[in-house]
Amino acid sequence: MTLPNWITFSRLLGIPFLLYGLYNPTNEARWICLTIFLIAALTDWLDGYLARKLNQISELGKFLDPLVDKLLVLAPLLVLVELGKIPAWGVFVILAREIAIAGWRVNQTTITGANIWGKLKTVSQIIAIALFIAPLSSVWQIFALTAFWVSVALTVISGVIYLLPANNQEK
Repeated sequence: MTLPNWITFSRLLGIPFLLYGLYNPTNEARWICLTIFLIAALTDWLDGYLARKLNQISELGKFLDPLVDKLLVLAPLLVLVELGKIPAWGVFVILAREIAIAGWRVNQTTITGANIWGKLKTVSQIIAIALFIAPLSSVWQIFALTAFWVSVALTVISGVIYLLPANNQEK
């Protein structure tokens, strides 16, 4: 297993600690969760950078990286639904898009990287989740909810663009 794949796998190991901490309402626990989440999100960039730089792009990495990314985003979103912070139907839209794209990719002979819309979707999801995790005052709640709905919109837009017939002909 390559170094980038190990880094990808390390993101997976942080998820249980993140989830455990989200159920602890103290400010300290929330700051720890935010740190875990942001470090995990940054390693998504790092593993891709190292895979390209070290010429260690692998089929395992192409499969594992997006899967772990989805778990890193969906796990805290599901906890936020359970805690009553965000509506379940918004998370369902995100989950439905991810399942649809994953199912579509199974039938592709080559796996392509994310386009700009996919990257914007991911960044917006990270920002929204980070705002909900951080122990901020209630004034920030409207910003967190706005970021969440922007991420839902970008999730739908990126999914539609990914599946457009014009894009499929290029691949």
